[in-house]
Amino acid sequence: MEHGGDLLSYEKYYDGELIDFSSNINPLGPPNGLYEEIMKGYENLVKYPDIKYRNLKSSLGEYLKCNSENVIVGNGAMDLIDNFTIIFPRIIIFIPSFSEYEKRALVHDKEVVILNYNEDFTVDLDELKEIIRPRDLLILGNPNNPTGLRIDESLLMKIYKVVVKKDAYLLLDEAFYEFSPKDYDSIETFSKYSFKNIGIIRAATKFFALPGIRLGYGCVSQNMVEKYEKVAMPWSVNTFADIAAQFIFREQEYIERSKNYIDGERQYLLEKLSKIKGIKPFDTHTNYILIKLLKWNEEYIFNFFLKRGLIIRKCSSFNGLDENFIRVAIKDRENNEKLIKVFKKLEELQWNP
Repeated sequence: MEHGGDLLSYEKYYDGELIDFSSNINPLGPPNGLYEEIMKGYENLVKYPDIKYRNLKSSLGEYLKCNSENVIVGNGAMDLIDNFTIIFPRIIIFIPSFSEYEKRALVHDKEVVILNYNEDFTVDLDELKEIIRPRDLLILGNPNNPTGLRIDESLLMKIYKVVVKKDAYLLLDEAFYEFSPKDYDSIETFSKYSFKNIGIIRAATKFFALPGIRLGYGCVSQNMVEKYEKVAMPWSVNTFADIAAQFIFREQEYIERSKNYIDGERQYLLEKLSKIKGIKPFDTHTNYILIKLLKWNEEYIFNFFLKRGLIIRKCSSFNGLDENFIRVAIKDRENNEKLIKVFKKLEELQWNP
Protein backbone atom coordinates (compact mmCIF):
# COMPACT_ATOMS: atom_id res chain seq x y z
CA MET A 1 0.00 0.00 0.00
CA GLU A 2 1.86 3.09 -1.29
CA HIS A 3 -0.89 5.53 -0.30
CA GLY A 4 -3.95 5.48 1.93
CA GLY A 5 -7.58 5.39 0.82
CA ASP A 6 -7.48 2.30 -1.43
CA LEU A 7 -10.65 0.59 -0.18
CA LEU A 8 -11.49 -1.07 -3.49
CA SER A 9 -8.52 -3.43 -3.20
CA TYR A 10 -9.77 -4.84 0.11
CA GLU A 11 -13.57 -4.71 0.14
CA LYS A 12 -13.83 -8.35 -1.02
CA TYR A 13 -12.09 -9.47 2.20
CA TYR A 14 -14.80 -8.11 4.50
CA ASP A 15 -18.54 -8.62 4.31
CA GLY A 16 -19.66 -5.13 5.23
CA GLU A 17 -18.64 -1.48 5.01
CA LEU A 18 -14.95 -0.89 5.62
CA ILE A 19 -13.84 1.94 7.91
CA ASP A 20 -10.85 3.69 6.39
CA PHE A 21 -8.17 4.59 8.95
CA SER A 22 -5.52 4.72 6.21
CA SER A 23 -6.65 8.05 4.75
CA ASN A 24 -6.30 11.23 6.80
CA ILE A 25 -9.42 13.22 5.90
CA ASN A 26 -11.44 15.54 8.14
CA PRO A 27 -14.12 13.24 9.65
CA LEU A 28 -16.65 16.10 9.67
CA GLY A 29 -16.69 16.10 5.86
CA PRO A 30 -16.78 19.21 3.61
CA PRO A 31 -18.48 22.45 4.71
CA ASN A 32 -22.28 22.46 4.48
CA GLY A 33 -23.59 24.23 1.40
CA LEU A 34 -20.63 23.43 -0.83
CA TYR A 35 -22.59 21.00 -3.00
CA GLU A 36 -25.21 23.63 -3.81
CA GLU A 37 -22.49 26.19 -4.53
CA ILE A 38 -20.76 23.86 -6.98
CA MET A 39 -24.01 22.98 -8.71
CA LYS A 40 -24.76 26.68 -9.22
CA GLY A 41 -21.53 26.90 -11.17
CA TYR A 42 -22.22 23.85 -13.33
CA GLU A 43 -22.95 26.03 -16.38
CA ASN A 44 -19.38 27.36 -16.22
CA LEU A 45 -18.06 23.97 -17.37
CA VAL A 46 -18.64 25.02 -20.99
CA LYS A 47 -15.80 27.55 -20.79
CA TYR A 48 -12.17 27.51 -19.69
CA PRO A 49 -11.28 28.62 -16.18
CA ASP A 50 -9.51 31.99 -15.92
CA ILE A 51 -5.97 31.06 -16.96
CA LYS A 52 -4.55 33.55 -14.43
CA TYR A 53 -6.95 32.46 -11.64
CA ARG A 54 -7.48 36.02 -10.45
CA ASN A 55 -10.53 35.40 -8.24
CA LEU A 56 -9.04 32.17 -6.88
CA LYS A 57 -5.76 33.83 -5.95
CA SER A 58 -7.60 36.73 -4.38
CA SER A 59 -9.61 34.35 -2.15
CA LEU A 60 -6.47 32.41 -1.24
CA GLY A 61 -4.52 35.57 -0.48
CA GLU A 62 -7.24 36.66 1.93
CA TYR A 63 -7.44 33.23 3.59
CA LEU A 64 -3.68 32.67 3.82
CA LYS A 65 -3.00 36.30 4.72
CA CYS A 66 -0.48 36.85 1.97
CA ASN A 67 -0.55 39.08 -1.09
CA SER A 68 -2.41 37.51 -4.04
CA GLU A 69 0.67 38.26 -6.21
CA ASN A 70 2.56 35.77 -4.03
CA VAL A 71 0.01 32.96 -4.48
CA ILE A 72 0.55 29.91 -6.68
CA VAL A 73 -2.08 27.25 -7.41
CA GLY A 74 -2.13 23.73 -8.77
CA ASN A 75 -3.94 20.43 -9.16
CA GLY A 76 -3.43 19.43 -5.54
CA ALA A 77 -0.31 19.95 -3.41
CA MET A 78 1.34 17.11 -5.34
CA ASP A 79 1.19 19.16 -8.54
CA LEU A 80 3.01 22.03 -6.84
CA ILE A 81 5.66 19.73 -5.38
CA ASP A 82 6.22 18.17 -8.79
CA ASN A 83 6.76 21.58 -10.39
CA PHE A 84 9.24 22.61 -7.70
CA THR A 85 11.31 19.50 -8.38
CA ILE A 86 11.51 20.58 -12.03
CA ILE A 87 12.99 23.96 -11.09
CA PHE A 88 15.90 22.76 -8.92
CA PRO A 89 18.81 20.47 -9.89
CA ARG A 90 19.21 18.65 -6.57
CA ILE A 91 16.58 17.64 -4.01
CA ILE A 92 17.26 17.03 -0.30
CA ILE A 93 14.80 14.88 1.63
CA PHE A 94 14.72 13.79 5.25
CA ILE A 95 13.19 10.37 5.91
CA PRO A 96 10.75 9.01 6.83
CA SER A 97 8.58 11.34 4.79
CA PHE A 98 6.00 11.38 2.00
CA SER A 99 7.32 9.02 -0.69
CA GLU A 100 6.32 11.27 -3.59
CA TYR A 101 9.01 13.82 -2.74
CA GLU A 102 11.64 11.39 -3.92
CA LYS A 103 9.55 9.80 -6.68
CA ARG A 104 8.75 13.07 -8.43
CA ALA A 105 12.38 14.17 -8.26
CA LEU A 106 13.50 10.90 -9.84
CA VAL A 107 10.85 11.18 -12.56
CA HIS A 108 12.51 14.46 -13.56
CA ASP A 109 15.95 12.84 -13.41
CA LYS A 110 17.10 14.99 -10.49
CA GLU A 111 19.82 14.09 -8.03
CA VAL A 112 18.25 13.13 -4.69
CA VAL A 113 20.05 13.32 -1.34
CA ILE A 114 18.44 11.27 1.45
CA LEU A 115 19.09 12.23 5.08
CA ASN A 116 17.72 10.56 8.20
CA TYR A 117 15.71 12.34 10.82
CA ASN A 118 17.04 12.11 14.38
CA GLU A 119 15.50 9.43 16.61
CA ASP A 120 12.92 11.96 17.82
CA PHE A 121 12.06 12.72 14.15
CA THR A 122 13.68 16.18 14.19
CA VAL A 123 16.03 17.58 11.55
CA ASP A 124 19.75 17.00 12.11
CA LEU A 125 20.91 20.58 11.64
CA ASP A 126 24.63 19.76 11.64
CA GLU A 127 24.23 17.17 8.91
CA LEU A 128 22.14 19.59 6.86
CA LYS A 129 24.84 22.25 7.11
CA GLU A 130 27.42 19.80 5.76
CA ILE A 131 25.31 18.58 2.84
CA ILE A 132 23.34 21.54 1.49
CA ARG A 133 24.64 23.44 -1.54
CA PRO A 134 23.55 26.48 -3.58
CA ARG A 135 20.39 25.83 -5.66
CA ASP A 136 19.43 22.75 -3.63
CA LEU A 137 15.75 22.22 -2.88
CA LEU A 138 15.08 21.03 0.68
CA ILE A 139 11.56 19.59 1.10
CA LEU A 140 10.18 19.24 4.63
CA GLY A 141 6.72 18.14 5.73
CA ASN A 142 5.33 20.48 8.38
CA PRO A 143 3.65 18.51 9.95
CA ASN A 144 5.57 15.63 8.45
CA ASN A 145 3.91 12.54 7.01
CA PRO A 146 3.97 9.88 8.51
CA THR A 147 5.49 11.10 11.80
CA GLY A 148 2.78 13.71 12.40
CA LEU A 149 5.23 16.21 13.90
CA ARG A 150 5.41 19.92 13.21
CA ILE A 151 8.84 21.60 13.16
CA ASP A 152 9.50 23.64 16.29
CA GLU A 153 9.51 27.31 15.31
CA SER A 154 12.98 28.00 16.71
CA LEU A 155 14.43 25.01 14.82
CA LEU A 156 12.61 26.07 11.65
CA MET A 157 14.26 29.49 11.82
CA LYS A 158 17.68 27.83 12.20
CA ILE A 159 16.98 25.63 9.17
CA TYR A 160 15.86 28.67 7.20
CA LYS A 161 19.03 30.61 8.04
CA VAL A 162 21.15 27.67 6.84
CA VAL A 163 19.16 27.55 3.58
CA VAL A 164 19.48 31.30 2.95
CA LYS A 165 23.19 31.32 3.78
CA LYS A 166 23.80 28.55 1.24
CA ASP A 167 21.47 30.18 -1.31
CA ALA A 168 19.35 27.03 -1.42
CA TYR A 169 15.54 26.83 -1.23
CA LEU A 170 13.24 25.48 1.47
CA LEU A 171 9.85 24.07 0.51
CA LEU A 172 7.46 23.43 3.40
CA ASP A 173 4.71 20.94 2.62
CA GLU A 174 1.94 22.02 4.99
CA ALA A 175 -0.94 19.94 3.63
CA PHE A 176 -1.98 19.17 7.23
CA TYR A 177 -1.41 22.68 8.59
CA GLU A 178 -4.96 23.43 9.74
CA PHE A 179 -5.04 20.37 11.99
CA SER A 180 -2.02 21.60 13.95
CA PRO A 181 -1.99 23.37 17.33
CA LYS A 182 -2.21 27.15 17.16
CA ASP A 183 1.46 27.88 17.79
CA TYR A 184 2.79 29.71 14.72
CA ASP A 185 1.80 30.40 11.12
CA SER A 186 4.77 29.93 8.80
CA ILE A 187 3.19 32.13 6.12
CA GLU A 188 2.91 34.99 8.59
CA THR A 189 6.46 34.32 9.82
CA PHE A 190 8.13 34.27 6.41
CA SER A 191 6.07 37.03 4.81
CA LYS A 192 8.32 39.33 6.87
CA TYR A 193 11.19 38.08 4.70
CA SER A 194 9.14 38.43 1.47
CA PHE A 195 9.35 34.62 1.18
CA LYS A 196 13.02 34.84 0.19
CA ASN A 197 14.33 31.30 -0.49
CA ILE A 198 11.18 29.68 0.93
CA GLY A 199 7.83 28.43 -0.33
CA ILE A 200 4.89 27.21 1.77
CA ILE A 201 2.30 24.97 0.15
CA ARG A 202 -1.04 23.77 1.50
CA ALA A 203 -4.14 22.07 0.11
CA ALA A 204 -7.90 21.67 0.43
CA THR A 205 -7.55 17.88 0.37
CA LYS A 206 -7.26 16.93 4.04
CA PHE A 207 -8.73 19.62 6.26
CA PHE A 208 -11.63 20.55 3.98
CA ALA A 209 -12.24 16.86 3.15
CA LEU A 210 -12.03 17.43 -0.61
CA PRO A 211 -9.48 14.97 -2.05
CA GLY A 212 -11.49 14.74 -5.26
CA ILE A 213 -11.35 18.48 -5.90
CA ARG A 214 -7.53 18.50 -6.29
CA LEU A 215 -6.76 22.02 -5.13
CA GLY A 216 -3.26 22.91 -3.95
CA TYR A 217 -1.94 26.40 -3.25
CA GLY A 218 0.98 28.20 -1.71
CA CYS A 219 2.78 31.44 -0.93
CA VAL A 220 6.18 32.21 -2.48
CA SER A 221 8.21 35.27 -3.47
CA GLN A 222 7.17 37.12 -6.61
CA ASN A 223 10.45 36.06 -8.19
CA MET A 224 9.55 32.42 -7.53
CA VAL A 225 6.04 32.97 -8.92
CA GLU A 226 7.63 33.82 -12.26
CA LYS A 227 9.87 30.74 -12.20
CA TYR A 228 7.01 28.51 -11.10
CA GLU A 229 4.59 29.66 -13.80
CA LYS A 230 7.15 28.89 -16.50
CA VAL A 231 7.00 25.17 -15.65
CA ALA A 232 3.37 24.88 -14.46
CA MET A 233 0.71 23.50 -16.79
CA PRO A 234 -1.94 26.04 -17.88
CA TRP A 235 -5.47 25.53 -16.50
CA SER A 236 -4.15 23.19 -13.82
CA VAL A 237 -7.09 24.00 -11.52
CA ASN A 238 -10.52 22.94 -12.74
CA THR A 239 -13.71 24.97 -12.54
CA PHE A 240 -15.22 23.03 -9.62
CA ALA A 241 -12.07 23.55 -7.55
CA ASP A 242 -12.12 27.25 -8.39
CA ILE A 243 -15.75 27.51 -7.28
CA ALA A 244 -15.09 25.55 -4.09
CA ALA A 245 -12.29 27.92 -3.14
CA GLN A 246 -14.63 30.91 -3.33
CA PHE A 247 -16.78 29.19 -0.68
CA ILE A 248 -14.78 27.04 1.75
CA PHE A 249 -12.26 29.63 2.93
CA ARG A 250 -15.07 31.89 4.16
CA GLU A 251 -16.55 29.15 6.38
CA GLN A 252 -14.93 30.31 9.62
CA GLU A 253 -17.35 28.45 11.89
CA TYR A 254 -16.60 25.18 10.07
CA ILE A 255 -12.85 25.83 10.27
CA GLU A 256 -12.87 26.46 14.03
CA ARG A 257 -15.24 23.57 14.73
CA SER A 258 -13.03 21.17 12.75
CA LYS A 259 -9.88 22.29 14.54
CA ASN A 260 -11.45 21.91 17.98
CA TYR A 261 -13.02 18.55 17.13
CA ILE A 262 -9.77 17.03 15.84
CA ASP A 263 -7.84 18.36 18.82
CA GLY A 264 -10.28 16.66 21.21
CA GLU A 265 -10.20 13.35 19.34
CA ARG A 266 -6.41 13.51 19.05
CA GLN A 267 -6.06 13.75 22.83
CA TYR A 268 -8.65 10.99 23.30
CA LEU A 269 -6.93 8.54 20.93
CA LEU A 270 -3.42 9.24 22.20
CA GLU A 271 -4.55 8.67 25.77
CA LYS A 272 -6.35 5.40 24.95
CA LEU A 273 -3.61 4.04 22.69
CA SER A 274 -0.92 4.75 25.28
CA LYS A 275 -2.59 2.18 27.55
CA ILE A 276 -2.51 -0.66 24.99
CA LYS A 277 0.27 -3.20 25.54
CA GLY A 278 2.47 -4.10 22.58
CA ILE A 279 2.35 -0.76 20.77
CA LYS A 280 4.05 2.63 21.07
CA PRO A 281 2.02 5.58 19.73
CA PHE A 282 4.05 8.68 18.91
CA ASP A 283 2.89 12.17 19.77
CA THR A 284 1.31 13.98 16.83
CA HIS A 285 0.41 17.51 15.78
CA THR A 286 -2.07 16.49 13.10
CA ASN A 287 -4.94 14.10 12.34
CA TYR A 288 -3.02 10.80 12.24
CA ILE A 289 -0.86 8.81 14.63
CA LEU A 290 2.29 6.84 13.87
CA ILE A 291 2.49 3.63 15.92
CA LYS A 292 5.45 1.34 16.51
CA LEU A 293 4.53 -2.34 16.83
CA LEU A 294 6.41 -4.04 19.65
CA LYS A 295 4.94 -7.55 19.28
CA TRP A 296 3.76 -7.90 15.69
CA ASN A 297 4.56 -6.78 12.14
CA GLU A 298 2.44 -4.57 9.89
CA GLU A 299 1.09 -7.41 7.76
CA TYR A 300 -0.32 -9.31 10.74
CA ILE A 301 -1.88 -6.13 12.18
CA PHE A 302 -3.29 -5.08 8.81
CA ASN A 303 -5.05 -8.42 8.34
CA PHE A 304 -6.21 -8.49 11.98
CA PHE A 305 -7.92 -5.14 11.53
CA LEU A 306 -9.19 -5.94 8.02
CA LYS A 307 -11.04 -9.02 9.31
CA ARG A 308 -12.85 -6.66 11.69
CA GLY A 309 -13.72 -4.09 9.01
CA LEU A 310 -10.96 -1.52 9.58
CA ILE A 311 -8.23 -0.48 7.13
CA ILE A 312 -5.01 0.85 8.66
CA ARG A 313 -1.89 2.16 6.88
CA LYS A 314 1.14 -0.08 6.64
CA CYS A 315 4.29 2.04 6.83
CA SER A 316 7.13 -0.03 5.36
CA SER A 317 6.50 1.80 2.05
CA PHE A 318 7.88 4.93 3.73
CA ASN A 319 11.62 5.06 3.18
CA GLY A 320 13.12 5.07 6.67
CA LEU A 321 10.49 2.88 8.35
CA ASP A 322 10.27 -0.90 8.47
CA GLU A 323 7.47 -3.44 8.87
CA ASN A 324 7.11 -2.62 12.57
CA PHE A 325 5.20 0.62 12.00
CA ILE A 326 1.60 1.48 11.14
CA ARG A 327 -0.32 4.75 10.89
CA VAL A 328 -3.94 5.38 11.84
CA ALA A 329 -6.15 8.36 11.06
CA ILE A 330 -8.05 10.28 13.71
CA LYS A 331 -11.74 10.02 12.91
CA ASP A 332 -15.02 10.74 14.70
CA ARG A 333 -15.63 9.44 18.23
CA GLU A 334 -17.76 6.46 17.16
CA ASN A 335 -15.11 5.14 14.76
CA ASN A 336 -12.25 6.00 17.08
CA GLU A 337 -13.91 3.84 19.73
CA LYS A 338 -14.11 0.98 17.21
CA LEU A 339 -10.38 1.35 16.58
CA ILE A 340 -9.60 1.18 20.29
CA LYS A 341 -11.89 -1.83 20.67
CA VAL A 342 -9.93 -3.77 18.02
CA PHE A 343 -6.61 -2.79 19.61
CA LYS A 344 -7.90 -4.08 22.96
CA LYS A 345 -8.95 -7.33 21.28
CA LEU A 346 -5.44 -7.63 19.88
CA GLU A 347 -3.98 -7.01 23.32
CA GLU A 348 -6.31 -9.56 24.90
CA LEU A 349 -5.34 -12.30 22.43
CA GLN A 350 -1.64 -11.62 22.92
CA TRP A 351 -1.57 -11.75 26.68
CA ASN A 352 -4.59 -14.01 27.32
CA PRO A 353 -4.53 -16.57 24.47
